[in-house]
Amino acid sequence: MKKSPIQPKPKTIPAAPTKPSSRLEPSHFESLYPADSRFEEIEKIISFIKNGSSCQLVGLPGTGKSNLLGLLTYNRNARLAHLGETQKWFHFVYMDFSEIKKRPLSDVIKFMIISLSYSLQERGLKKEYERVHGILGDIRDFSDELIAFQALKKIIDYLAIEKELTIVFLFDRFDQYVPNISEEFFSDLKILRNRAKYRFSCVFALNRELSDLIEPTVFAEFYEFLAGNVVFLKLRDEPGLSFRLAYLEKAVGKKIDKTKSEEITRLTAGHGKLTRLSYEAILSETSKISDLIKLLLSKKTIQGALFEIWNSLTAEERQGIKRGDRNEFLEKVGLITNDKIKIPLFESFITTLTPLTAQKLNYDPIRNEILKGDQNLTELLSPQEFRLLQFLLQNPGRVCEKDEIISNVWRDTKTREGVTDQALDQIIYRLRKKIEEDPNIPRFIQTIKGRGYRSP
Repeated sequence: MKKSPIQPKPKTIPAAPTKPSSRLEPSHFESLYPADSRFEEIEKIISFIKNGSSCQLVGLPGTGKSNLLGLLTYNRNARLAHLGETQKWFHFVYMDFSEIKKRPLSDVIKFMIISLSYSLQERGLKKEYERVHGILGDIRDFSDELIAFQALKKIIDYLAIEKELTIVFLFDRFDQYVPNISEEFFSDLKILRNRAKYRFSCVFALNRELSDLIEPTVFAEFYEFLAGNVVFLKLRDEPGLSFRLAYLEKAVGKKIDKTKSEEITRLTAGHGKLTRLSYEAILSETSKISDLIKLLLSKKTIQGALFEIWNSLTAEERQGIKRGDRNEFLEKVGLITNDKIKIPLFESFITTLTPLTAQKLNYDPIRNEILKGDQNLTELLSPQEFRLLQFLLQNPGRVCEKDEIISNVWRDTKTREGVTDQALDQIIYRLRKKIEEDPNIPRFIQTIKGRGYRSP
């Protein structure tokens, strides 16, 4: 019987140290975590990878998406817990897309090659590293996208086909690259996957699903490998959280009593970043604490983490939270349970915020960002939604005809084909859900019947 491509014959095992990641892991904090951290979520991700599929890792800001990707990349014990000794055939490549969020595709491809090269070096795969690093050296001075992609294809062919490694690209903070994304990005991923077959996968770490951030046509080429493959990150990871808090107490040489520890965990619902920052705040406090919530909300770092969660929500979701509406997405990411906010500290925080109706919508041409009050909407919007809203905000008070909007937002003749009035209306509808307090009574995008739309 022919062996599965992800379980190659033992005689073809590439030369590598007995513990191929031993050079890497001690220098990365994630290598210290217990092997059962984020067990359920990693198990789901691995199931997609084994099938040659890709997936999305979706969770609220601060819940530990980067940490989970780090466990796959740097924690050998975690990989053994899920893959056993076959983990030697899987090579995880971590990439932080916030580093290249405004770079052209040619730079993104080079970034992938650089990340792949260094990951092989860190894992101790010397022969593979030298081969990949040599290919990188050949194209380092070229800025041509085609040349860079040819090199990446050559590398994937070598690693996946010749060396029989399953290459898994881990795209962290992918939301930040979305405003600059193109169809070519996903077309390139499809080409790589088709060459390597079941030995190439991608994991996209996001605050919300790609379908909410990108027009379906943009990632249509890669959709078959992503369809329905979403792993939602729970607020609380008990093994990882216990380790992190114990590590923190050991580092500062102080402990928090059990009663206060339990209260912190209750107020934060075990949300990774909020719980850690709250622990740090209490450990640094020297005076007696009379009001724990008041103390925590006074800390700038905790305020920042709470703002990250708030800013990741659409206007409709914010209003729904205040009204106690049911929201399927917020239930999946753990912010809402039984129509109630699960994080008491966050619930207290939103009562201190400026009313939404007082916030203004502005386009910042220098930073090329759209702001609503203090909230940066840019990462919430798909590229088409961003360009549409940008056009309206640059023409305040004027009725913009539908034909005019289409010709300006879809400047390229090819992409403009098939964009009908009805398609424009659908995009406006999705956009209002993201920016309006009440999409049914829009304040920022007004409909002028029979003509088009206007931004006041």
